[in-house]
Amino acid sequence: MPHDPITAFHEGSAGDHRGRMLEAIQAWDDEQLEQVHDYIQWLFPLIEPSPVNPLAPTITTSTRESFANRPELRASLRLSFLRMLAFYGLEWRAGEVVKSGRFTDAAWNWLSPGNHNHLRITRILKCLTLLGLAEEARAFRRCLEAIDAEEQAAGTRRITRATARFWSEAIAE
Repeated sequence: MPHDPITAFHEGSAGDHRGRMLEAIQAWDDEQLEQVHDYIQWLFPLIEPSPVNPLAPTITTSTRESFANRPELRASLRLSFLRMLAFYGLEWRAGEVVKSGRFTDAAWNWLSPGNHNHLRITRILKCLTLLGLAEEARAFRRCLEAIDAEEQAAGTRRITRATARFWSEAIAE
């Protein structure tokens, strides 16, 4: 089987285009996750090439087969998902994504109109769906929809309608 850089990265046998290992990126603090922009395409790859990181690999049929057949790859992806939830002030609890005790402090990272983290969230939703974590993607989307509804009710919509539509379409069923 040809070498798949995404599989190698998620199994911990190879680094990204800068030689960074998955486990090291998952251990970054929130400031580093916010400031560095070329890791998200490796943690959450997509089928289409990244316009901002042309060195990031894309999901192939082989990638999807590997993730479908290897629970440890899905577990690795899930750890990245949990880390990003924490970054956004959210957490996985009893099969749902909910606000954590740090939500208010963490929301400044992403809860503003046009924030680049909205694109990251779209990427995360798509990737989870493509690589076998559709349940997690749906739970994340439900949480985002609830946050958006709260924002609307409070008259402080910080998630644009276009962004909400992208998130919904990212995992359209």
